[in-house]
Amino acid sequence: MRNLLTKIITMLMLSCSIASYGQTDSIVQKNDSINNIALHEYNQKLAKVEQQRIADSIKKIELESQLLKLKTTDNLQKEELLQQLKSIEENEKSRIEDKKRHIDSLRNTAKGYPVFGVMKDTLFLVYSKIGASTPKERAINISRKIDKLYEDDFFKTDSILVVKSENTYDIVYGEIILMSISENDAIWYGRSMHELAQSFKESIKNSIVKAKNENSWLKIIVRIGLVLLVIAIAWGLIWLIGRGYSRLLLFINSKKEKWLKDLSYKDYTFLTAEQEMQVILFLVKIFRWFVYAILLYITLPIIFSIFPFSRDWADALFQLIWSPFKGVLIAVWEYLPNLFSILVIYFVMKYVIRFVRYIFHEIEAEKLKISGFHADWAMPTYSIVKFLLYAFMFVLIFPYLPGSDSNIFKGVSVFIGVLFSLGSSSAIANMVAGLVITYMRPFKIGDRIKIGDVTGDVVEKTLLVTRVRTIKNEVITIPNSSVLNGNTTNYSVEAMEKGLIIHTTVTIGYDVPWKNMHKALIDAALRTDSILDEPKPFVLQTSLDDFYVSYQINAYTREAGKQALIYSNLHQNIQDVCNEMGIEILSPHYRAARDGNMTTIPADYLPKDYKSPSFNVKVETSNDK
Repeated sequence: MRNLLTKIITMLMLSCSIASYGQTDSIVQKNDSINNIALHEYNQKLAKVEQQRIADSIKKIELESQLLKLKTTDNLQKEELLQQLKSIEENEKSRIEDKKRHIDSLRNTAKGYPVFGVMKDTLFLVYSKIGASTPKERAINISRKIDKLYEDDFFKTDSILVVKSENTYDIVYGEIILMSISENDAIWYGRSMHELAQSFKESIKNSIVKAKNENSWLKIIVRIGLVLLVIAIAWGLIWLIGRGYSRLLLFINSKKEKWLKDLSYKDYTFLTAEQEMQVILFLVKIFRWFVYAILLYITLPIIFSIFPFSRDWADALFQLIWSPFKGVLIAVWEYLPNLFSILVIYFVMKYVIRFVRYIFHEIEAEKLKISGFHADWAMPTYSIVKFLLYAFMFVLIFPYLPGSDSNIFKGVSVFIGVLFSLGSSSAIANMVAGLVITYMRPFKIGDRIKIGDVTGDVVEKTLLVTRVRTIKNEVITIPNSSVLNGNTTNYSVEAMEKGLIIHTTVTIGYDVPWKNMHKALIDAALRTDSILDEPKPFVLQTSLDDFYVSYQINAYTREAGKQALIYSNLHQNIQDVCNEMGIEILSPHYRAARDGNMTTIPADYLPKDYKSPSFNVKVETSNDK
């Protein structure tokens, strides 16, 4: 535990320092960019105004010199010189007002460069340049001079003075000019140059004095003691949390027989008592580590805030956690109006869909009848309407989704759409085929059909597939596109009204009279269960082949789902009737040897004096002895 805590503290200190450095560097780069753009035009105007000010100053000196040389009696020329001096002063006021307007226009965009004290705290900001030095260069130079002044072992606060020069007020320490306050600096802060110089002087002096006091040996010893105290308190709290965790586990184990029961509904058990125990232990463990994290998060900023050089780390650590959390809270708060709009759209659409479902249920139950609209179309049509309503709801909700107007969101949406269109072409084809099949009504649930080589009863019909159960209890799934592209035979659609004609073919030799065969087949059909007496069965002679005749028995039934059984019984009855009537069920084949054989023409068609020919035997004798 001690090693783990040490590693966590070390990693967090390192990450905070890196984060602090990265944030500072990014801020400076951002400020540089803003100032380079916002102050460029201002500096150009300032250069022109400064040139005019110098020219006016020179002219003012000349006029004052001429005024001193005038005689007391030369009132006219004196009045003229005074007017010129007054004009120069008015121009000076106008110039200053013009500067103020320009600076006021830049206050919301231009960012100043910070001057850092010894403790790396910001003393003030520099906005304007002096001579060839940019605001950034001025801020860096002033910060360096303050650091050097702090390193002076003989530093005296009384030696920092404000001295007025020709156009500026200088803050000096001995012979070192720490910084100069120009008219532009005073305008930026809305104060006089002397007041601003005094304020900056006090800030610099207080920063150095505070740093020397903070870094005294006594202060360092006190801070080390405070750090050790904070670590000891944190370690004690960690020990107490660990002890409390152990006692809590013992308490839970002692009460598990009393408190924990199987969580079940009817015959299904969602969680056993042992599984509930594991869940509770896991949650307690998570809570313990959460408390450890909170304690560590509170302890580290306290430790960092003790030493001046690490106080920025404490702020960085706090911002590292709080800023995302704060951003999430603000985003959620700002999103509440959109969320309310989404909820309103959802609930309105929900009740619209309920109303539509009620209408289609009434149509399905045939309580509500619409001319030309079949009852079995109700639920498929409801599915289509529901899909369209949900799609319309999504279109209404989409603008209220967070990030819906961002380029990333749009790009991902397009990418998903392309993937869906490329990968779902067959699925869409099956859906379209399912819609067509629904409204074509080639079959319904329970019908005996034949699709390709598959024969069976329809057990399920969806937008994508049709499922058929064969007589062998095999459930075969057929894509709707295959159903639409092939031929479908429905045995049930006319069975109840006109009757389904079942048929089978028997081949019998020419020696059996066709009338006898017709009678035998019809009798066999009438003996078969599920065969209708009316309409009567009938026989078709489908072909006269070389050696036999093909007889097809046709009979009506209303039970299309029992075809296999009906055919089996029919074949049995055909065998029985033919045996009873002395008819051999065979397909004879004849060869060319006709001598001695009776003709296959039925006896009724033969002449009365017909006799079967005798066999001719030819005997040859050999002369060889």
